[in-house]
Amino acid sequence: MSTTVKAAVFHEIDAPPEIRDVVLPDPGPGQVRVRIAAAGVCHSDLSLSNGTLAQKMPAVLGHEGTGTVEAVGEGVTNVMPGQQVILNWAPPCRECWFCRQDEPHLCEHALDGMLTPYAELTDGTPVYPGLGTGAFAEATVVPAHAVVPLPDGIDPSVAAVLGCAVITGWGAVNNSAQVRPGQSAVVMGLGGVGLSLLQAARLAGADPLIAVDVSPTKEELARSLGATDFLVADASLTKQVRGLTEGRGADHVFEVVGSAKVVRAAWKATRRGGTVTVVGLGRVDDEVSFNALELFHQARTLRGCVFGSSDPARDIPVLAEQVRSGELKLSAMITDEIPLEGVPEAFERMRKGQGGRSLVRFGV
Repeated sequence: MSTTVKAAVFHEIDAPPEIRDVVLPDPGPGQVRVRIAAAGVCHSDLSLSNGTLAQKMPAVLGHEGTGTVEAVGEGVTNVMPGQQVILNWAPPCRECWFCRQDEPHLCEHALDGMLTPYAELTDGTPVYPGLGTGAFAEATVVPAHAVVPLPDGIDPSVAAVLGCAVITGWGAVNNSAQVRPGQSAVVMGLGGVGLSLLQAARLAGADPLIAVDVSPTKEELARSLGATDFLVADASLTKQVRGLTEGRGADHVFEVVGSAKVVRAAWKATRRGGTVTVVGLGRVDDEVSFNALELFHQARTLRGCVFGSSDPARDIPVLAEQVRSGELKLSAMITDEIPLEGVPEAFERMRKGQGGRSLVRFGV
């Protein structure tokens, strides 16, 4: 038995997807089939499509999604048909060295799912799932440990962003950088993750909270989500940040672009002894350099941040409580709701730095 669904299929690097029929097998042992309600369009999807990240083709991308469990395979006990879930694109195995060190975000096997075909085109061609999830489709089949039950009281049509943008931004603030009330923070790059990070920093009590982007059109949205100040990224950025932080520079600067140039700008905007947290995903050939004296003299911490150093099973319930209380605003970050056919245009908006999160809506 099998299920045929519509999907955005990417056939080659740097080419737009085609809307094709994809044939999903029935879930096997330890697997579930999820009918997708919504899928966020993340910059990581763009990186997979343009070759920044390796991706076998043809592939169905999309890793930030919510949906309803339609069927479960043998041995599945954590979810049942009819249950609403959030996709987890980096499911930890709970057994490798990193998982045993309580670092599930660095699990050695988290991305194993993207290496094996999960479906076929109607002509029998194997299809790979982007980041193991394949959410740009009406339905997908994933391992049971790659879904997290959607907490009660959360609108599934907007909860998709919890699966990547929000948990990454929130985790960067609370798990990686551990921002304390009254510390100054700068968020550089206001896409979906940056806007999530901005909200998390506000909830953590960061003050001042400075939002930075190349587009001045994002100021109103940034301020509505908690920014005390907004700066356009230009050559005067370091001076402007210092002017807002009593001449020192910020306690925390978050780089959410994935660019060596922006990492250096973040470094310069940070005070001596402060922390730069790199959340953006950059290219392997885009190198950052530091001289030995500045590393010693500035005494800054430069850290990478994978998936917000998060564990969705632990952190999603915490995020859900903040959503239910109204402290964390999901819909405010979604600037474009699109059909499946709108994915190429959403990619183009990301290339141009326009808008916040685009959300693919199914069944509307």
